[in-house]
Amino acid sequence: MTEPATTRSATRARHAALLRLVREGVTSVEDLSARTGVSASTVRRDLARLRADGVVARTYGGALPTAPFHERSVGDSARVRVEAKQRIARAALPLVPAGGRVFLDAGTTCGALARLVAEDTTVGPLTVVTRGLETALVLADAEHVELELVGGRLRRLSHGLVGPLAALALDRMSFDVAFLGADAVDVRRGVGEPTVEETSLKEQVAGTARRTVVLADATKLDAAAPAWTRMPGAWTLVTDEVTPELEAACAGTAAELLPAP
Repeated sequence: MTEPATTRSATRARHAALLRLVREGVTSVEDLSARTGVSASTVRRDLARLRADGVVARTYGGALPTAPFHERSVGDSARVRVEAKQRIARAALPLVPAGGRVFLDAGTTCGALARLVAEDTTVGPLTVVTRGLETALVLADAEHVELELVGGRLRRLSHGLVGPLAALALDRMSFDVAFLGADAVDVRRGVGEPTVEETSLKEQVAGTARRTVVLADATKLDAAAPAWTRMPGAWTLVTDEVTPELEAACAGTAAELLPAP
């Protein structure tokens, strides 16, 4: 049955309004529903249509405008979602085993956890292995931390070390807990990164850790990425926005959610 012209016109107008709101930063289904005056179920159907058209990317609980993958520099990342990263770090701190051996990744969210570890002497004596320059600098003067920095080639945008030297060093190590950063997270696919080199290293680390914990704020969830890490088993995602959609997506996967209040 052909849709009436008036209905098609109303649908196009609603889609245009939704796209404008998403581009203005209104991203949750609930907020979009309130702003457009239609039900949440209608918003979800509309977003599914817009996603099929390639103009938005669906996220857990909302949508974002599509754009080519863009890797932020570590300096730019340090100015984005600062409070959310601090909340994630606080939620992850109890997972740091006192007297244990952990891997702490490059990146600003892992850097936020590194600052808490540097301040909390109760976790010592703790061995921390990292491939991140900022993470290493934060922990350099923490006397209760034995710090090991893997070698390798520096990626200037992330200040993370990659390449054969890093892989060779990590091949001889194991960890009680591995804390990984991410440019993107999909609870079914794993961790997304700009290069296969980085995903390979993260996969290698996760394979030798008793527990793997991914630290990622909500903007990373269901984002696009050129390369993906296959998680070798169960893993924990610490994030600042846990929605019913994200909980449903995790059901039946190897991902366990830990909210950052």
